[in-house]
Amino acid sequence: MNHPAAQTQVTRATCPYCGTGCGVLIETQQGRITGVQGDPDHPANFGRLCTKGSTLHLTAADSVQQQTRLLRPMRRAQRSEAPSSVSWDAALSEAADRFASVIRTHGPDAVGFYGSGQLLTEDYYVLNKLVKGLIGTNNLDTNSRLCMSSAVAGYKATLGSDAPPACYEDLALAQTLFIVGSNTAYAHPILFRRIEDARRANPDMKLIVADPRRTETAEMADLFLPIQPGTDVALFHGMLHVMLAEGLVDLGYVQRHTEGFEALRAVVSDHTPEVVARLCGIPVADLITAARWFGGLTPTLSLYCQGLNQSSRGTDKNAALINLHLATGQIGRLGAGPFSLTGQPNAMGGREVGGMANLLSAHRDLRNAQDRAEVAALWGVSEVPATPGKNAVDMFEAAARGEIKALWIACTNPAQSLPEQQLVREALARCDYVVVQEAFATTATCGFADLLLPATTWGEKDGTVTNSERRISRVRAALPPLGEARHDWAILAAFGRELETRLPAQTARYRPGTATLFPYERAESVWLEHRATTAGRDLDITGLSYEILETVGPQQWPMRAQATHGQARLYTDGRFATLSGRARFAAVAYAAPAELADAHYPFSLNTGRLRDQWHGMSRTGTLGRLFGHVSEPGIELNPQDLTALGLKAGELVLVTSRRGQIVVPAQASEAVQAGHAFMAMHWGNEYLGGVDAAGRPRGGVNALTTPARCASSGQPELKHAAVRIQAAALPWQLVAMAWIPASQAMQARERLKPWMQAFAFGACVPFGREPDEHVGVLFRAAHTEPPPIDTIQQIELALGIQGDQVMRYSDWTHGHMRTVEVVPGHKGRMLKAFLLAGDTRAEAWLKPLLQDHAGVDAFGLNLLAPGSEPLVPMAAKGKQVCTCFNVCEPDIVVALQRCEGKEPERLAQVQAELKCGTNCGSCLPTLRKLARDNASVPQTETS
Repeated sequence: MNHPAAQTQVTRATCPYCGTGCGVLIETQQGRITGVQGDPDHPANFGRLCTKGSTLHLTAADSVQQQTRLLRPMRRAQRSEAPSSVSWDAALSEAADRFASVIRTHGPDAVGFYGSGQLLTEDYYVLNKLVKGLIGTNNLDTNSRLCMSSAVAGYKATLGSDAPPACYEDLALAQTLFIVGSNTAYAHPILFRRIEDARRANPDMKLIVADPRRTETAEMADLFLPIQPGTDVALFHGMLHVMLAEGLVDLGYVQRHTEGFEALRAVVSDHTPEVVARLCGIPVADLITAARWFGGLTPTLSLYCQGLNQSSRGTDKNAALINLHLATGQIGRLGAGPFSLTGQPNAMGGREVGGMANLLSAHRDLRNAQDRAEVAALWGVSEVPATPGKNAVDMFEAAARGEIKALWIACTNPAQSLPEQQLVREALARCDYVVVQEAFATTATCGFADLLLPATTWGEKDGTVTNSERRISRVRAALPPLGEARHDWAILAAFGRELETRLPAQTARYRPGTATLFPYERAESVWLEHRATTAGRDLDITGLSYEILETVGPQQWPMRAQATHGQARLYTDGRFATLSGRARFAAVAYAAPAELADAHYPFSLNTGRLRDQWHGMSRTGTLGRLFGHVSEPGIELNPQDLTALGLKAGELVLVTSRRGQIVVPAQASEAVQAGHAFMAMHWGNEYLGGVDAAGRPRGGVNALTTPARCASSGQPELKHAAVRIQAAALPWQLVAMAWIPASQAMQARERLKPWMQAFAFGACVPFGREPDEHVGVLFRAAHTEPPPIDTIQQIELALGIQGDQVMRYSDWTHGHMRTVEVVPGHKGRMLKAFLLAGDTRAEAWLKPLLQDHAGVDAFGLNLLAPGSEPLVPMAAKGKQVCTCFNVCEPDIVVALQRCEGKEPERLAQVQAELKCGTNCGSCLPTLRKLARDNASVPQTETS
């Protein structure tokens, strides 16, 4: 009997990664997510998706979800114990009891709440109301403090409101594009596709990139300014100095629409091109060219992100860049403006509802008595607290001191992402009671929780998000919540109702007749209350509704009552959101980073994003294919520095800052200047481990970073730390790789996590090509001496290396072992797993044999041979460039050498042959660089 094919249902939602806000179409069949496509009707991406977005459906596979998700409430009787499941009623009752007890005994400021830019606007709104309306504290902050708070403070200091004035359409309308502090090609790939489109359509467009690293974005620039870390304010002042000298300042605009220009003019008068060029480490001529293009080849659009924000002077950097736009009148017009790119999918929505320690709903100011009174009236309480709460770093410092007794952490992983990780972990360990509200059970923070509450995630969530260009989109659920998971807003509302019954002093502040502050039955009822708070504000959305979002499409704010569409650009009339209606110039002084490199810590460490990963990798880290581009943790150094240190690429180094140390492989990179180092922000304890000589865990990259923060925004300087780098004296090493059934691979990684802390260095990452039936797991370790033999046996057991197909060579008296497991395959026998201990040189050829599922019949017992060269000839595959089609650099170079024509033509020929860059396009910047660097090789004619 023939069964009809399962019907595919399509649900519109958005991507849960960066702040571009791409629309997605989620395909489901029989209660499972089976595919994802870019939404061709969404104005953020018009159907395009990057490598991360295009693999979302793979992260929703049953094999991933069942191994990684938190599926029911869990509690620990003791921190050292494994958690056990409890009912929702019991979990919420316990949480309310514990928080109420702390509040009654120590006051509202003894509790803290830490949220996320990945929460939906509805989630954020309930959290804000719970903390500030019911409990009566402003100790609510989010990981947006690490991401966008300097951008918020910069906009407010100059324009009067946290409102990006430009939009994505301006990318195609600009004549000069100034990208500073952003590797847009990696951090916002779909926006970079639009930039590439714009440059093809307008070959005269100028692209200026300022960055300490020669990133993929910088490779595309017409003018690259490789400035020294932290010198952005000096650069901008120097450019303004040139503009003033050459008559490129629009003095008419300045006079009509701004204030404070003369104070700024006085500051920049000392920033001559020679002084600034020397300070920034760039040629004088390039500084002058940048100023001339910015002020003369208009309209000019600036794009910026964490390179400006994550700084002890982040607000000043943002404001100094905005100064350039105000001085030249490049704001409020087509193709122009200072455009801050948001790092998270809904950091903007969180800012809209006031979900941070110094904000209130609808861009109201916590310091303003009238604003506080308005919010209190809207919420139905007598007052909201006036004292700003503790921001992210302050909150964990207070917990470490014992001042904050209870923490509620929602949808974020501070045990990976906050700076000075040793202090953060001390804070979590000392805090009397920690609740973690999370979708994934595998994050480092979950290990510190007394109570774990399962939340919904992408594919299940329902609500709204706002992207970088102020565009609000509907997020619809394609599936019901998995297991016992609940929506974040619903968890917080239920907790709030429980807490109300235990805090009579707080509920006494309610307006008479108010039974609860949390009467919500669905996400839309929360959103309607949020909408009401925006009436008459700069982000007024009283003309918007769920129905409009669903039928007409995503809309930008403001969208006031009776409006038919949102507003694309702000300040088009030259009137700003200040009391005077004039924009304010910021006469800020240049100041160096908080921590300068010196003789003891001679390297400047920069952190940033990888192309195919996102944040702490709780989602992207479930897919081996997303590790194809950058497969393991590493720290990048200039080749000259590697040579000076007596190191080779791949060797382990000890990296030490004033706060901590890590061991990690060193990698050579021409993109990094001499004296600098770069490490991806993603590498936390989930993937990188190790202990020091005293047995203390070393942590991930943020064991090194500094908590020094901007005085105005509170944002920490994650972009700069002074470090010392030296060879790690760890002569004994181990590497093991295995193919494991997809339904068991994540469990194997969890079993291996404790073993990462058994050595001075440990790392564990996936590899593979999902949706294959097997996923690869790689485990790497190094130590001063060999461990007990049973440690090796336990690692083999965790990787499933066992049975009669295992071959082994052992010389454990000298710490050497080589183990291989072979199984039948399509090409004869293939390598399923190997482990090398002591002498690991054979990894050079065993690894590609295993990853490529190559036949190994010709090797026989030679699979156990030592040395870096195989006894049977084999071709090297090289570094992966294209994740979508698994295309590696050597194949691309060979193809380019036989292609003819100009660079675009040769690139098109390679794409037609190998398909690289034809799906998501994330690898296009690398492909173009390869096309430039590898000329055609004339073909020899034969008769």
